[in-house]
This record gives sequence, C-alpha cells and structure tokens, in this order.
Amino acid sequence: MKAIIAATLIGVIMMFSSIMLQKKSSIHTLIVGLLFVLLGINIWEVYDAHNVMANGAQSFFNNMLSLDSFALWFNLLMTGCTLLYVLLLGKDIARVGSHVGEYFALIAFILVGIYLLSGYNNLLILFIGIEILSIPQYILAGSDKRNLKSSEAALKYFLMGSFSTGILLMGITLLYGATGTFDILGFRMLQTDALNPLALAGIMFLIIGLGFKVSAAPMHMWTPDVYDGSPTPFTAFMSTIVKVGVFVAFLRLFHASFGNLSNHWMLIIAIITALTLLIGNLTAVFQQSVKRMLAYSSIAQAGFMLFAVLSVNATAWQGIIIYAVAYSVASIGVFAVLLKMKDYTYDGFNGLARKEPMLAFFTAIFLFSLAGIPLTGGFMAKYFVLLAAVQQGQVMWLVIFALLMAAVSAFYYFRVIIAMYFKPGTPEFNSEITGYDKLMLGITCLLVILIGVVPQLFLNA
Repeated sequence: MKAIIAATLIGVIMMFSSIMLQKKSSIHTLIVGLLFVLLGINIWEVYDAHNVMANGAQSFFNNMLSLDSFALWFNLLMTGCTLLYVLLLGKDIARVGSHVGEYFALIAFILVGIYLLSGYNNLLILFIGIEILSIPQYILAGSDKRNLKSSEAALKYFLMGSFSTGILLMGITLLYGATGTFDILGFRMLQTDALNPLALAGIMFLIIGLGFKVSAAPMHMWTPDVYDGSPTPFTAFMSTIVKVGVFVAFLRLFHASFGNLSNHWMLIIAIITALTLLIGNLTAVFQQSVKRMLAYSSIAQAGFMLFAVLSVNATAWQGIIIYAVAYSVASIGVFAVLLKMKDYTYDGFNGLARKEPMLAFFTAIFLFSLAGIPLTGGFMAKYFVLLAAVQQGQVMWLVIFALLMAAVSAFYYFRVIIAMYFKPGTPEFNSEITGYDKLMLGITCLLVILIGVVPQLFLNA
C-alpha cells in the first residue's frame, strides 16, 4: 500500500514540476530520483513481507485489495523495469513535446493502476485499476501534436478502449447477477456440473474485454495502428510494462475465480492463443517498418503469455513473472536503439555493425531474446509458459503449434540482424550515440542474459 500511495504522490509532484523546473533535463533528473525512491519503497515492502508470511496477505478496503508476496514482488519488478525505461528513453520522451512533467506524471499514474491489478480481490478494483492504467495511455498516444498519426492513434485507442471497457463491465454485471458478489474468491461457488448460463456469459465477456486490453486476436485490430502512430517512446511503454500488468490481472482472475471451471473456458482461450500466435507472427513477416514489425510481434508475444492464463498451475505464475521481466527489458532495449535511428525500415539498419558495433551487438542480443534463443531471458520465459501448458496436459497440440510459430518469429527478428551485419550501408542517427547510451544498453543487455542464465533470481517470490 505504501508503494501505491508513493506512486500517486509522484504523479502529483510531476504534474507541477513544469511550473517549478524550466529545463527538461531537470525534470528528467527529478523523475529518475523519485523512481529510485519508489523502487526503495517496493524493496522495503518485499523485505517486510515476513508479516505476510505469518499472517497472510495484507488486505485493504474490506479485503477488496490483497497484497500477497506475488503482488509485492511483481510490483517491485515492474517498478524496476519502469526505472530502466526512464533511464534509457527519458531524453527521447522529453523530445516528444513541451509537457515533459505531465508525461512522467501519467507514467506514474499508470504504475498505480498496475499495482492495483496485481493484488485486486474485487472486480470493482479490477475495473478501477484498468481505467487508471488505460486513460493516461490515450493521452500519451496523442501527445505528439505535430504528427497527425499520433492524433489518429489516440482517437482509435480511446474508441476501442472505451468499447472494450463496456464489454468488461457487462461481464462484471452478469457475474454479479449470477452470484451476488464482486469478490473474485466468491465465484468459486459456481458449480461445474450446473453452471449458471448468466455466469458463463459473464466469463465470455470478461475474456473479450481483457483480450482487447492485451491485444489478443481477434481483438487485436487496434494494436498495429495505435503502436505505429503513437510516439515511439510511449509505444515502448504501452507494449511492455502496461501489457504485462494487464496479463497479471487476467491470470489472477481466471486462476483464483474460475480455476474449477477451466473445462468451460480453456478451449476458448486456447483458440484465442492459436489465433494470436498465427496472426501476430505471419503479419509481422510482411512488415517493412521495424516499428510496425515490433507492434505485430507484441501480439505474437501476447500469444505466449496467454499460455500462463490457460494453464491453471503454479508454473504459470512463475512463467508470467519471467515473461514480464524478460519481454519488457528486451523490448525496451530494442525501442531504445530504434529511437536512435533516422530510418525505421529494415534498410535503415544496413551496415550498423560497421558504424556502431556495440549498438549492433546489443540489438542482436535483444532480438535473440525476443526470438527465444537459449541463454537469453526470452528463452526461459517461453520455456516456463510452455512447461506450464505441458503440465496442464490438455493443450499439447497448442504447444507444438507455438513452437512452430516461434520458428516463424525468428525470421523477422533475424532480418534486422542480417541487415546490421551482412548488408552494406551507412545508417543515419537522430541523435549522437553517447557513452551513457552505451552504458545503459549494456546494463540492459546484461539483464537479458542474466534472466536467461539465472532465472531463479527473478522467481524469488
């Protein structure tokens, strides 16, 4: 709870920072300092978790919010990823427009939403958390007023997001009508042999509503245009930390509430997973813009994360933790490199290894991780979610299909590597590649390898 209050206060402070601080660099320094404080508060809460172990999870608001060890650890990891994001892309965020303090304020408020989603016990908190997380994204998507595509992305995101929220609310309403409660643990009273049709309809609406939020097919239509049109620094945040935050909410709801009803919804989630993997990977193959390719690949990555939702076992929780960190760190690293390039097409990366060998090496490691190559975080992430599905035992066909799709994904990730190392050219940059940039990218690269070699460090909870 301390972290939720602290993140809210950070958002308020950043709202007024532009009044007190005139230089964008000073605002960037302020948010970095405040995020370090927030990270310290998260560490304090995790190490103070002996009270959780002794007395159960810390409950707030009449048990509507419950911060157990998993929620606290996940919040700590997402705060660390956000800090890494700001350290890597903070200067690029400042170039988007003149309202730098407000951009960082919105990012802090999004963190509040993620904190709520990791520990909610009540569907009302789920709804509030998703709205706190979603509304700032609509603003960030349209923050580049000089670019018509940014305004278009914001409008599409707002309309589709509002539509999906309505579907989500309908699902919540139907479940309340069937059970008389918003408590997610109260839904365990639903019986498998005589499932209320009202409750089943509510579960279907929740799948559709949350599927929109995580860009699962066929609810993914908004994703490529929104991610492509939004300012690239905010696309990096929306496609990583925000997405995995909603996935944890998805996982928490379907495991805690509907685990005993898995026979009713598992096939539907499996079909959605297969469609997400197929559409995301095959469409990414035909993209010419690396940014748009990353947008479609984020849909494919969502397909792998859906394995954690449909696998009702303990390994799924480990898998979502590893996937959240590995995917977020590698994708943020790729976007940090992409922002340095003047040309976002594959040809823009031609000859990068000759001009900036370190930059090309870091990019290759990030892409290896996204493709799931061994000794990287992405490999361990895919291993854990697929292991959870194997242990579930009912979706082996989907595991085999996912492995085939992983092979397809290697094609479009390796296209960038081939362009960097094997094609002649002289890439142009938007800004100078400084020693600080190389240092931060090196730390990010080290994290990717560390997750792949020693994943237990990130499964502490």
